Amino acid sequence: MAPQPEETITPEPARARAVFSTEDFKLLRTAVLAYMKAHEDDEDSVKYSNLYHRLGRLG
Repeated sequence: MAPQPEETITPEPARARAVFSTEDFKLLRTAVLAYMKAHEDDEDSVKYSNLYHRLGRLG
């Protein structure tokens, strides 16, 4: 009888941890707002506005 291949048991992946805290989101939102005010006429201003609002929902 041929030997049976050993079953490889892999551990469950580690639980994901948050990278940013609530305070970090507030700081990022403040920084994005300051950037938006200084660069109102930039063509990417809509992208920064959307980012600002998304950060507001998270923080």
